[in-house]
Amino acid sequence: MTQPPDRTPRMPARTTADPSATDTVPLWRRPLQIVRENARVYLVLNTATYGLFVLGFAAGLLFPGLSQARATTLEDDGTAALVGSVFDRPPLFALLILAVNVFRLSLLTIVVPSLIVPFAGLAFFGYWLVQTGVTLVPGSPEGWVALIPHALTVVIELQAYILVALGVFLIGKYWTRPETAQVSRRRQGYLVGLRKTGLLALPALALLVVGALWEAYSLRYFVYPLGQWLL
Repeated sequence: MTQPPDRTPRMPARTTADPSATDTVPLWRRPLQIVRENARVYLVLNTATYGLFVLGFAAGLLFPGLSQARATTLEDDGTAALVGSVFDRPPLFALLILAVNVFRLSLLTIVVPSLIVPFAGLAFFGYWLVQTGVTLVPGSPEGWVALIPHALTVVIELQAYILVALGVFLIGKYWTRPETAQVSRRRQGYLVGLRKTGLLALPALALLVVGALWEAYSLRYFVYPLGQWLL
C-alpha cells in the first residue's frame, strides 16, 4: 500500500537575505543575526580594523615626527583647545565625544560616502584608522599612563565602527549584486542594505555611548591617580 501524494501547498523557503525572514525575530536580536550571517566578513573587518590601527601606531613609534605633526595639527585646528575647555566637565566632555564619533566619523566618514559610491566609506575608514594610530602615540610618560585606560576606549569604539562598516559593506554588496539579497533590482538591494545598516547602527550607538562615558570619566578621574602610582 502506497502513501497518497501530499497535496498540501508548500510555502517557499525563506533565505537569510530575505527581509521577511527577520520579521519574526525580536528587534534586539536582529543585529546579532546579521553578524552571524556575515561572520566571515565581520572577522575580516575586525582583523583589518585593528591591524590598520596598530600599523599607524607602529609608524608613529618608528617616526616620532608623524605623531608630533598630528599633535600640531590638532592644536592649529582648535581641537585641543575645545577638548581642554570641556575636559573638567565629564558629562559635557562625553557628549562632545559622542557627537564627534556619531556624526563626523560614523556618518560622514563611513556611511555617507558609501551611499554615493559602493564601499567608499571603507577606504576613508581605513585611512582614519592609520591616522588615529599615529595620533595616539604618547609623547610623554604621562601620555603612556593615559593610554592604559584609553586602550579600553579604543576597543569599544572600534567595535562600534566595525558594525557600521559591516553595514556599509552590505549596502555595497547588495547594491552591486542584488541577487545576493534575493532581489532582482539594484535599487531593491540598496534598500535591503540600508535596512541592515540601520539595525546594526543600534548596537553601534550603544557602544559609542558607553565608550564616550568611559573615555570622559576615565581621563578625568583615573589618569592622575594612576600616574601618581606608576610614575
